[in-house]
Amino acid sequence: MTTFRISEAAALLGVSADTVRRWVDGGRLPASRDEHGHRRVPGADLAAFVRDQARGNGASDQADRFSSARNRLRGIVTEVVRDGVMAQVEIQAGPFRVVSLMSREAADELGLEPGVVADAVVKSTNVVVEVPDQG
Repeated sequence: MTTFRISEAAALLGVSADTVRRWVDGGRLPASRDEHGHRRVPGADLAAFVRDQARGNGASDQADRFSSARNRLRGIVTEVVRDGVMAQVEIQAGPFRVVSLMSREAADELGLEPGVVADAVVKSTNVVVEVPDQG
């Protein structure tokens, strides 16, 4: 079974190691100690925790929205570049940078400016999944 050190779990979740330790100490995230006394989080438990957090966070925000898109990344707008017709919007969602191209009119109507909290909603028919080298 795959397990993660606290620092690895933190990097995957885009939070500090102290945050993960607090979750473990508070009983929100299961962990055990290895032979050296270091805490290890089972991969399946980490995945379940993330899934539960994602479903629980923003549920009330989506109560009046209906969409088939399931990939939502909440973040902060870091840059908006507008020209006459189009706008390029960058959102930093945890460790992920998401770039969207849209009409300038849409960006203006949404009030997109650096510092605004926004959701990047992704719906795609082609998603490439990669696994980092485990060696």
